[in-house]
Amino acid sequence: MSEQLNVPTMAELMAAGKTPDILFWVGSAGSYDDRAKKITKAFVKILNKAGVNFGVLGTEESATGDLAKRAGNEFLFQMQAMMNIEILNMYEVKRIVTCDPHSFNCLKNEYPGLGGTYEVMHHTQFIKQLIDSKKLDIKESDYKGKQITFHDPCYLGRANSEYDAPRDVLSALNANLVEMKRSKATALCCGAGGAQMFKEPEKGDKDINELRTEDALKTNPDIIATACPYCMTMMSDGVKVKEKEAQIKVMDIAELIASSQNL
Repeated sequence: MSEQLNVPTMAELMAAGKTPDILFWVGSAGSYDDRAKKITKAFVKILNKAGVNFGVLGTEESATGDLAKRAGNEFLFQMQAMMNIEILNMYEVKRIVTCDPHSFNCLKNEYPGLGGTYEVMHHTQFIKQLIDSKKLDIKESDYKGKQITFHDPCYLGRANSEYDAPRDVLSALNANLVEMKRSKATALCCGAGGAQMFKEPEKGDKDINELRTEDALKTNPDIIATACPYCMTMMSDGVKVKEKEAQIKVMDIAELIASSQNL
């Protein structure tokens, strides 16, 4: 993180006797993947701009265990989850916001069964709240008139029925939002979910991310908007395969909002 970003850790806040309103769960991709780190920074800039009182776990944050669970290693999932729950409960965390739908789904739906019950929000839901409450004022946007298509992440859309928040946030940019033929409840996976990102594709005539990129390209977009670091990787790779990276950008909604505010 660069100097101008204010990113306090829960340990620092607790030492100062402060309690943040939300915990920003960064997630594995947002911490280690170079492309996803840009999403993390964009969201932090939005939080700083809106004056949100937040903290991160920093080095105390571990993987949610989602990937282990999806790959069939329930034992490893429960070990990772219990470790995280212990730390979250020690800090008396009530509200969590994350840019990763996989972490969002896991923390929201699978941690309660292990003793970790929190109010969990995806960053698009939280940004929508900031816009609705006028804490984030989007007056003018460089994206006015741009053609944007939104790819629904599986764990935000079909798994948790959240289709409106990302679209409501995008509509604040005054861009031309064009839906793919397969969208919302019928959206096609980017190909990364269920730990598939970390294994070689099975035999076939086309990778799923290429097929999904073709869906997006049919809308003639200037920008393919995503709301998941794994979707970001898959759609970016798809655009490269189609040799369209010079014409089409793949951007997370947090990046679009941050850049529209010149953050």
